[in-house]
Amino acid sequence: MATIFISTGEVSGDMQGAMLVEALYRQAQSAGIPLEIMALGGAKMAQAGAVLLGDTTGIGSVGILESLPYIWPTVQIQRSAKAYLRNSPPDAIILIDYIGPNLGIGNFAKTHLPQVPRIYYIAPQEWAWSLGDRTTTQIVGLCDRLLAIFPIEARYYQEHGAAVDWVGHPFIDVLENAPSRDQARQTLGIDSDELAIALLPASRQQELRYLLPVMFEAAQQIQTHHPSAQFYIPLSWEKYRPTLETEIQRYGLRAKLVEASQSRMAIAAADLAITKSGTVNLEIALLNVPQVVIYRVNPLTAWIARHLLKFSIPFMSAPNLVLMKAVVPELLQESATAENIVREALDLLENPDRREQMQQDYEQMRNALGEPGVCDRAAQIILGLLQTNGGGFNPRRLLPGKPKV
Repeated sequence: MATIFISTGEVSGDMQGAMLVEALYRQAQSAGIPLEIMALGGAKMAQAGAVLLGDTTGIGSVGILESLPYIWPTVQIQRSAKAYLRNSPPDAIILIDYIGPNLGIGNFAKTHLPQVPRIYYIAPQEWAWSLGDRTTTQIVGLCDRLLAIFPIEARYYQEHGAAVDWVGHPFIDVLENAPSRDQARQTLGIDSDELAIALLPASRQQELRYLLPVMFEAAQQIQTHHPSAQFYIPLSWEKYRPTLETEIQRYGLRAKLVEASQSRMAIAAADLAITKSGTVNLEIALLNVPQVVIYRVNPLTAWIARHLLKFSIPFMSAPNLVLMKAVVPELLQESATAENIVREALDLLENPDRREQMQQDYEQMRNALGEPGVCDRAAQIILGLLQTNGGGFNPRRLLPGKPKV
């Protein structure tokens, strides 16, 4: 029985991890390899067949001050995971994003379990917003193999000395059979001529505080311009339902909450999405829905990042980062005002040329994300390392000449 340990966190990591878990079991069965997967993750990974050692979907944050409430819960889960690894060394360790905790897990494994292959899948986006080479050096040093999902990610980490395979982005697999606008509307009972706008304010608690008010204020103003508009709000967490219901009433929005299982359907049905920055931006783009991206953190966090850490980024959302150009509008921190959101939203709703240009850029972005079969490719590489490890694992022997599929 081969055992793989996977570490990830937050809602997006749980989703990516679940897709990988399914592919690992599928490929292991095809190869005749009995497999057990232990994990830090969430409900989706558990549903896919992983045995959870800890639920990390609710303890993620973006920002300095925002992360403080989650330090102790993270420490507790890390201790438990390290105790498991020490007492029951797996045959491979896979790290998915989740930079701070995964650096801890990876460095622990490198020190105490040097014989166990360590694979980073969906590495932190150091190529976009690194404050220097220190973290990149740590990532490269702790992993034996890095499976990149973006071509620019593969080039960046290989240039810094990592053994890299570019496997493509897993959303290519997920959205290969995605519903069309008409199919999604039929499923959700939305009239073909209804103006439908998806609002995606939060997958983290902090985002309810910093993003929801300005997003709902903008929706209120859009409703003034388009009184027949109907807003659809997918639930990332059931526990957010009471807050969202209260705020919908307070702002007087014509809005409906959509169950998490129907989230992709609600996005596909929309004429426009107003959304937080995150993995969902790529999903929206692959569903060919115009979008306005916003993000805010605590003002003190923003001040520290800009003035003390000298933090700056070219872009924040994945569609823009893939092509390194402004495919979708990003309104960050002070720019994320209701007035600016409304201006961008109305332009996308009412300007056919703007919509057409965005959709052309989406097509270019889609072509840069690889071919279908992403998760199976990643699973095959991982299982190949298991088999290689049985005969003497030499990670540097596996370094490709260039990022490959």
